[in-house]
Amino acid sequence: MIPAVGLSINTRLRALAIALALLLPSAAMHQGVPVDRAMVAKIREEGLQRSQVMEFEGYLADVLGARLTMSEDMKRAQQWAQGAMTKMGLVNVAAEPFMDYGVTWDNEYVSVHMLEPDYQPMVGYPIAHTNGTNGRKVAEAVIVDLLVKDDLAKYRGTLKGKAALVTPPAAIDIAAMTRGVPRLTQEDLDVIERTTVAPAAIAAVAAAAPRTARNPDLLTAEEKVAFYAAEGVAAVLQSESGWLGAVRGFSRPGSRADQWSRAGMLASPAMIAITPEHYNRMFRILRRGIPVKVELEVRNRIGERVEQAINVVGEIAGSDLRDEVVMIGAHLDSWHASPNASDNASGVAVMMEAMRILKATGAKPRRTIRIALWAGEEQGLFGSRAYVRQHFGDPRDAAVGAKPAYEKLSAYFNQDYGSGQYLGIYLQGNEQAREQFTAWMSPFRDLGMTVVSNQGVGSTDHIAFDEVGLPGFQFLQDRTPGQGGHTNLDFYDTIQPADLMKNAVIVASFAYHAAIAESRVPRKVRR
Repeated sequence: MIPAVGLSINTRLRALAIALALLLPSAAMHQGVPVDRAMVAKIREEGLQRSQVMEFEGYLADVLGARLTMSEDMKRAQQWAQGAMTKMGLVNVAAEPFMDYGVTWDNEYVSVHMLEPDYQPMVGYPIAHTNGTNGRKVAEAVIVDLLVKDDLAKYRGTLKGKAALVTPPAAIDIAAMTRGVPRLTQEDLDVIERTTVAPAAIAAVAAAAPRTARNPDLLTAEEKVAFYAAEGVAAVLQSESGWLGAVRGFSRPGSRADQWSRAGMLASPAMIAITPEHYNRMFRILRRGIPVKVELEVRNRIGERVEQAINVVGEIAGSDLRDEVVMIGAHLDSWHASPNASDNASGVAVMMEAMRILKATGAKPRRTIRIALWAGEEQGLFGSRAYVRQHFGDPRDAAVGAKPAYEKLSAYFNQDYGSGQYLGIYLQGNEQAREQFTAWMSPFRDLGMTVVSNQGVGSTDHIAFDEVGLPGFQFLQDRTPGQGGHTNLDFYDTIQPADLMKNAVIVASFAYHAAIAESRVPRKVRR
């Protein structure tokens, strides 16, 4: 002990603080918020020296592949996730149904070739929830330009057995190819950190914006697809990508409205998205008045019955506050043209690794830490929104209200902006959480984790929490060169392991500190 005789009161207090720090070496304070530095050291050692994050990433991307919601590949991925959670020692591992979603859809085979006036194999993938070609077809390619209902008469009776090119030539951003995707600079981060958000003002502007009525003469995407089917086209070809070599293709127009029904899929023509350079070549040849002949074959497996979509969850049980919960998560579903290594196998791998790290370090959280791997995110946050409604309720809906667990959630932390490393966290306008997050971030400044931004970001699963008043957060992630989310280019080879290793360490530490804190993460002040 330091002798206190003859010292001032302030000096004695400082001496006492030093003595307590020596007695409690695992505890540290940052701006008044406790940070368990000893546990952080264990998390860093486990996550940076014995990482298994690329094992999770590799199995998802290489072995399990694409994971379209309600596909057989998604089911395999969900079964794998449950097994991996059980193996690492999580409890209450479960597959939780959340809605009657639709029938399964899987692409089994696709082959697209230009035969005339020159032979060329082409890169293409079927649009999800469409029918196949019912065998190999050789078809004349034609340009179809439908905009308004009067255009239908021009093409009626002319498209049977044809391969219809239905989008304009794809515009390719050559400059983007040469400059690549740069990492965020310190100047970029400074701008993000300084930018403030005024949600109420933004909402007022949006509400005041004039709404343009739809022109009733314009054809909808659904009306166009129905016309192609009625006319008996061999296939619909399209290209909506701006990158050479990339295919962007999502779901059949109208599939969400008919709830991914078997009838809707069987009534659809085969629809194929083509890489822009191959599509544009056909288009240019046709514009010259020279015939183009193509060979097509698409086999899609369509389910027989409506099935329930599920989320996968697992837990590390808490102690004295076990009925309170800290959640981490990512969406397991993806689109179907590639394994979607960055979007969002990377987020799943990080969250799985974070739970493994916490188990491996012997973490003893006070609150329960729960991981959730969502389905239906790409179609509209279906899995996370249903989960929030089922477990926590929705105070905006008088018929549901806030359930007892609503007050028991401390926070939800999400990853879904590619596989870039965490450089900070978005507060989502919740200034009440700034002090805690700044403290929990402090041990990772050497890893580049430096920014707490007031901004709110959208389009992924933390929104399901935030929109009902629960603390939901997305990490601020660096841009990563070479990744092609939502395309055929999103593979394991584009992932940078060090980024995922750092992310898993950081999210494990955030979840742990939220789980041991004296109080839950504060919520936004709502008026």
